[in-house]
Amino acid sequence: MELNVTVTLFLVAFISWLLVAVAKRKGASKGKLPPGPTPLPLIGNFLQIKSSETLTSLIKLSEKYGPVFTVYFGNRPIVILCGFEAVKEALINKAEEFSGRKTMPTLERTFQGYGVVFSNGDRWKQQRRFSLTILRNFGMGKKSIEQRIQEEAQFLLEEFQKTSEKPFDPLFFLSRAISNVICSIVFGDRFDYEDKEFLALMKIMNDSFREMSTAWAQFYDIYASFLKYFPGPHTKIYDLLEDMRLFIAKRVKKNQETLDLNSPRDFIDCFLIQMEKEKDNPASEFNVKNLELTTLSLFFAGTETVSSTLRYGFLLLMKYPEVQAKVHEEIDRVIGQARVPNIEDRIQMPYMDAVIHEVQRVSDLIPMGVPHAVTCDTEFRGYVIPKGTEVYPMLSTVLHDPTKFKNPNSFNPENFLDASGRFKKNEAFMPFSAGKRICLGEALARMELFLFFTTILQRFWLKPLVAPRDIDLTPQESGFANVPPVYKLSVVPR
Repeated sequence: MELNVTVTLFLVAFISWLLVAVAKRKGASKGKLPPGPTPLPLIGNFLQIKSSETLTSLIKLSEKYGPVFTVYFGNRPIVILCGFEAVKEALINKAEEFSGRKTMPTLERTFQGYGVVFSNGDRWKQQRRFSLTILRNFGMGKKSIEQRIQEEAQFLLEEFQKTSEKPFDPLFFLSRAISNVICSIVFGDRFDYEDKEFLALMKIMNDSFREMSTAWAQFYDIYASFLKYFPGPHTKIYDLLEDMRLFIAKRVKKNQETLDLNSPRDFIDCFLIQMEKEKDNPASEFNVKNLELTTLSLFFAGTETVSSTLRYGFLLLMKYPEVQAKVHEEIDRVIGQARVPNIEDRIQMPYMDAVIHEVQRVSDLIPMGVPHAVTCDTEFRGYVIPKGTEVYPMLSTVLHDPTKFKNPNSFNPENFLDASGRFKKNEAFMPFSAGKRICLGEALARMELFLFFTTILQRFWLKPLVAPRDIDLTPQESGFANVPPVYKLSVVPR
């Protein structure tokens, strides 16, 4: 008898939920969303989207429904934008309307709408404006940070030299070096490469980046509306990010104990000083939670994006040794071996600049972009997207747009060179996204990529352990990010 009552109650609850979901969907359709595959109750477009291959599934749907269409992740409508024209029209031409942010469900428990990346409204505007100002004050895009990158690149060369031409995995070599650059800004100092706490942090960060892109993470991001009530691997991402947040919290406490209001040492100090200035302002967004989560975002993004791009770059240069040889020739001709590369060299090195751009394009690091949301009911290409609707600007389809790149699926630095061999910009080059949500560390990342690539290739030949044709570029995971495959190489002094 009790079992029958339980089953009846379950069915009533399920049917009620189903009716609410259908009503919501009808309400959304009144907003004249772009067309797309017909969703099923509860599971949305489960039949059309393979969660382990979300990107591939969405690109396949675009072949049928065009560059702008709607899919349902469970009961959530998602507007998908494919190709340069659609993404540009949204993120640049209608920048304000598409400047909202949605937090992926795998990260919601950590960020909860705080910090500079996953906040909205005044909170986001305050955090972004402040973060950009402080990053620039600490040298982003200036000579002072250039010298810091040059110094760190020399430390990395020493570590490479110690390998004595023996094979090694470049993962932690590169992540430690790149992380130290952003650490010098947010924490005021670099870490020794053998520091155990630093090494543990690098492993946590790499594990987080990989976990965010697993098939399970993609499955959870699509069906979080009911999966969030159950235990599962999605909690692992939270645990990893929480370890990093606790590390940052300790650094914040340490800074608080030694803070000099007139002499800020790093990003954390500057934030603490602003907190003190605005302590009587009830509308202020300068609080410890925003401090910790903004610092976490800067620390994480400032490490993983550039180090992963370098790892992909090494693979591509080994797979295409003729490209590596041309880079060596240009370095020898423009810089030689007697001095350290500097950022002014870039203008005289169009081939190196083109190679770095092509590495970023082909590595396609954040293929679906970070989810956006419309900030108001928005007219777009004859449709009306209701306020708050999630939008996925598929950056991969921009970086591989056949109308903007010849043979877009091949590695070819000529995509960024004109007929005279001079560097040529391409408006579809959007690895940092575009519009109001463009990566705030773009200037720093571009400087790091040029100086690290050039410094390493000035001194070493990157030697693969297999024939170039056998080098596999397939990502270790492909979801939120295309995580570089694990590999080893040797570096041979030139």
